[in-house]
Amino acid sequence: MNIKRAKEEIEHTVKAYLAKDALGEYAIPAIRQRPILLMGPPGIGKTQVMEQVARECGVALVAYTITHHTRQSAVGLPFIRQRNYGGKDVSVTEYTMSEIIASIYAKMEATGLSEGILFIDEINCVSETLAPTMLQFLQCKTFGNQAVPAGWVIVAAGNPPEYNKSVRDFDIVTLDRVRRMDIEPDLQVWKDYARAAHLHSAILSYLEFCSRVKSSTSPCLWRSSGMWLMSALRWWMEAWLISWPQRVTVPPLHFSRPVRP
Repeated sequence: MNIKRAKEEIEHTVKAYLAKDALGEYAIPAIRQRPILLMGPPGIGKTQVMEQVARECGVALVAYTITHHTRQSAVGLPFIRQRNYGGKDVSVTEYTMSEIIASIYAKMEATGLSEGILFIDEINCVSETLAPTMLQFLQCKTFGNQAVPAGWVIVAAGNPPEYNKSVRDFDIVTLDRVRRMDIEPDLQVWKDYARAAHLHSAILSYLEFCSRVKSSTSPCLWRSSGMWLMSALRWWMEAWLISWPQRVTVPPLHFSRPVRP
């Protein structure tokens, strides 16, 4: 599907998951809510779509690029606590609150919104030590022994293996517990957005020309909308620099001999 259709699907899912019954309980319990998994090339607009969905649904958004974090920031740091089990004092290991879970509560206090979207980007590119934690997060909606607060919808995003060498494949059990959406670039959808955003017509004309020749010299141009824009801007700047000498007149320099006293 294209990014526009994906946005509509995400928005409908968020509204359905946050709908409540006559008793004020969520109509779909959190345990029945499958996280959304967006798969698409980098630059196609996954993060921007999440910001738009959160704004239009009136909920908060906490976004993390998980490859920038370690297992300790996701699960928490261990500490020793004294417990009494069966009349015997023992030392047990517990964990501090996850940095990600703590950021959700901080966002709730800052915005006054109790519901929101937790967006985890590049979830299939994590390190080997963090991969089991991410699988547990998708299957159980927890980080370690701490659950994601009620009223927060989980959305994750990843890149296909042809765009990132560090991609890890999800097993069948994990994929069965998420709703996967594969997003493909769609030039017409991006052009509609560009017109609404009042981008320069030269950029649209350039991309239209490239679509006709199918970019035989630069096949990577069509992998994402971000690459479309960067290629068009590069062409625009090169054209501007080439025409710069004709548009700017440099006054000639005149030299004269110094006058002797």
